[in-house]
Amino acid sequence: MTAKELHKELPIWPYKQRIIDTVTGNRITVIIGETGSGKTTQIAQMLYEAGFANEGRIGVTQPRRVAALTVARRVAEEMNCEVGQEVGYRVRFEERTSGRTRIVYLTDGTLLREMLDDPELSAYSVIVLDEAHERSLNTDVLFGILKNLVKTRKTPFKLILTSATLDSAKFSSYFDDCPVLNIPGRQYDVQIVHSQDNHDNDYVAAAVDTALDIHLHQPPGDILVFLTGQAEIDKAVKQLGEAIAELPEGSCSDLLILPLYAAMPLELQARVFAPPPEGCRRLIVATNIAETSITVDGVVYVVDPGKVKQKTYTPATGMESLQVVPISRVQAMQRAGRAGRVCNGKCYRLYTTGFFENEMSEATVPEIQRTNMLTAVLYLKSLPLDIDVLAFDYLDSPGSEALEDALRQLFILDALDRDGHITDLGKRMAALPLEPSLARSLLAAADHDCLPDALTVTAMLSAETIFSGNRGPVQLLRNEADARGKTGGLSEQGRATLAEMMAEGLGDHILMLRLFQGWERSGFSSKWCKDLGLDVRGMHFAREVRKQLADLLAHVGSKVLPEESVACAKTIATGTKDSREAKRKRPSAGVDDLRKALLVGFANRLARRMPRHNGYKTLNERATLAQLHPATARIAADEDGLMPEFVIYYALVATAKVFLNKVCPMESEWVENVLPTLRNIDVERLSGGVTTRKAAKRAAIAGQLTETTAARDQPAGVPRKNDPAAVDAARQRYLARKSEKKK
Repeated sequence: MTAKELHKELPIWPYKQRIIDTVTGNRITVIIGETGSGKTTQIAQMLYEAGFANEGRIGVTQPRRVAALTVARRVAEEMNCEVGQEVGYRVRFEERTSGRTRIVYLTDGTLLREMLDDPELSAYSVIVLDEAHERSLNTDVLFGILKNLVKTRKTPFKLILTSATLDSAKFSSYFDDCPVLNIPGRQYDVQIVHSQDNHDNDYVAAAVDTALDIHLHQPPGDILVFLTGQAEIDKAVKQLGEAIAELPEGSCSDLLILPLYAAMPLELQARVFAPPPEGCRRLIVATNIAETSITVDGVVYVVDPGKVKQKTYTPATGMESLQVVPISRVQAMQRAGRAGRVCNGKCYRLYTTGFFENEMSEATVPEIQRTNMLTAVLYLKSLPLDIDVLAFDYLDSPGSEALEDALRQLFILDALDRDGHITDLGKRMAALPLEPSLARSLLAAADHDCLPDALTVTAMLSAETIFSGNRGPVQLLRNEADARGKTGGLSEQGRATLAEMMAEGLGDHILMLRLFQGWERSGFSSKWCKDLGLDVRGMHFAREVRKQLADLLAHVGSKVLPEESVACAKTIATGTKDSREAKRKRPSAGVDDLRKALLVGFANRLARRMPRHNGYKTLNERATLAQLHPATARIAADEDGLMPEFVIYYALVATAKVFLNKVCPMESEWVENVLPTLRNIDVERLSGGVTTRKAAKRAAIAGQLTETTAARDQPAGVPRKNDPAAVDAARQRYLARKSEKKK
């Protein structure tokens, strides 16, 4: 069967006319399609064939870059065209579309940025928000914006939300009682096997052992193992490979072990979707990207440790924590469902039945309620829609504290004026697909004539790992042994080079710059990286991001940068060099200017050393005591052993202690010019003079509050309490007012 013929076998196909009729008759439609139903690949094609793309493109959003790319390739194959013709994709730093393109797969963040230039999305006739149940921050923001757009746009516009699992009543209510279509999946029986113990501390080892046991003793069928991140996956892949190599030859069938995570290069991701050699079983070790975003055909066995890596943010302190936490029951069921797509399957849960039933939450807390709202608020403020972020129609509110924290930070970064209006600088920051602090640093670097160095640091910060084994440079130089008694693996020359680079004592950002410059001088040698204990894949990722950033800056041009900086970005993007490159690569060249640019971008993340010891206190609304992270690169101390008075930090993280992560020292005289901005910030004025209570009442009068958002009836600055009785009372008051108005 051809790809075109195969899609008619999918469970969604008999519902084609019903889907078209429902979308035709309604501005908003919710479609719940079980795993394997074909919703992600087929709905856009159905609408295309029905003529919905005649007046504009059909855009389909994905929460992850890898999903947008893989699905676009699949749909292009089914439509018998090349990617970039009738079917294309748009993701951060990369686009393959043309004038012929009618179906575009794009990340939710890319669609948000597209709205900065075209707030009415005039190029689109349909937007499909796929995987809506994942509730990514960008998708939640799009809910509110697009809900309003379908009512206000003059030309016809359809909004479709699709998901494998969704609180259909809640979503239908929020989207003005829109219709909900349920599409059954082609799900075979999946036998659930629970562990006798909860493997909280040894789940990686337990997952490896379980996968090996399946391979040795279970019938044919591919295996999918879920882990929480790249480091765990690489560790498991290595252990699995070593274990298989130790088995007697011919004792088992061939096994192809494949990692899968979002930061992998595309050519490596593609191996996961290619059919294995005859008689060979695949073992895919993946992050939660394999839960719903992408589908790997042939999986019969799933190994689920019940863990996920989740980032949380505390607005009061500015503290982030990236922790491994239990998944929800909804996620557990999604993972199990991956075993039943081609035949009856098995899911091995490395936790007890009691843990599943009593300890796991029903669903994951939406990202909007546990993350930094800085980037989202910058986008909302940048849209020419006069959005009041405190009264915005959120499906689930992030809370006034998180929103006011974002307003405060954006003011410090010069993105907002004192009345909370977006500045020209803020609009330029929003045009860059970076978190605001990095965007502000790049713009400041253009003013300080050190853009190439700032691009390097920004790219290096974007890599998940720079040093192998998640160790810091100081730890590597100490040649500390790991748990198995092995040393850090640095060569003598590598140790000398790393020590020389850290001799400046200017912390992590400058060391990152020196490392990249040294690697560039080596001709981007993998051996050079290994000699210094660097992660080769992470370094190549940073190199690619640097080039993509430069290419982006070259394209946005004078809208964001001075002409000289645009020319500089073009030389980096094309790989050519100008006469200034040699100057910038001298060890002492441009570092002060770079540090000044970083201070401008990270003025919202400043910390001051305590008078008599090397602890630091953050200079935010609620000063937090913290220490330099053990992985911090060397920072020069004075003759009394005291560290610099001021540092900027990339993140404030909480593990066993509170740490400043990725730190760069600042000169006191530079910081003195910044300190007045940090004092006496009038948050109510930044909010437009409207407290959260007033904003809620104003929105209620306009008839824009949902039952959920009506529960926000409390003053600005007061943390919202999840008191079920109070929430229910607020809901009843709202319904009573609504009923009264109808009379």
